[in-house]
Amino acid sequence: MGNEAAEHSGELIHYLATEVAPGFVVHMQTMYMTWITMAIVFVLIFMAAKSPKMVPSGVQNVVEFFIDFLNELMEGQLGIKGRKYMAPFIITLFMFIFISNELGLLPQVGVHWTSPTNDINTCFALSLTVAIGVHIIGMCQKGLSHYKHYVSPSPAFLPLHLLDELVKPMTMALRLFGNILAGEILLIVLYQLAPWIVPELWVMFSLVIGFLQAFIFTMLTLTSFALAFAHH
Repeated sequence: MGNEAAEHSGELIHYLATEVAPGFVVHMQTMYMTWITMAIVFVLIFMAAKSPKMVPSGVQNVVEFFIDFLNELMEGQLGIKGRKYMAPFIITLFMFIFISNELGLLPQVGVHWTSPTNDINTCFALSLTVAIGVHIIGMCQKGLSHYKHYVSPSPAFLPLHLLDELVKPMTMALRLFGNILAGEILLIVLYQLAPWIVPELWVMFSLVIGFLQAFIFTMLTLTSFALAFAHH
């Protein structure tokens, strides 16, 4: 996780791959950054909920802004019932991806900061969690009738729906991974070519990109879960 160890790895993006068992490799840098991301999300929510005020300020104001924003999205896609049911998962998912995306933009002082979402393994884990969760929630809400849409409007559409089930997690993961990885690589290159002003401008732009990618992933998640709460 330190800068020195990262530099000695000789890689532009340092995953610090470690073989923990024969044939079993763990990206320790991704693990460290994932734990830090989870800790940051926990601390933010804890600080916001510790002593809530009627007129929010500081951390509570920021967290409530995101929660209100996500609640509107959920209500639009899932309805009131769906929002109440899915709010904990969706808010946690968005906050984790958002903080993950921004973590790699921190100054490389003492610690080699990277985004957990610059690792394809993290992105696939998130998209597979959503894909599996859709089936679990769909079964809980509708039982086997949840799968009626596979043969709607005709059984001939079954292969297309099955293909969609395979392709959607891949596209969600690759979109998030590609954008975050490309942004971090470009930031490293800019610091090497023009260490003043230009990288700072790119950091500001990347902050927006990090939010947009978290938003897009969350919206795709909501559209996936929408079928579980649809009544027609």
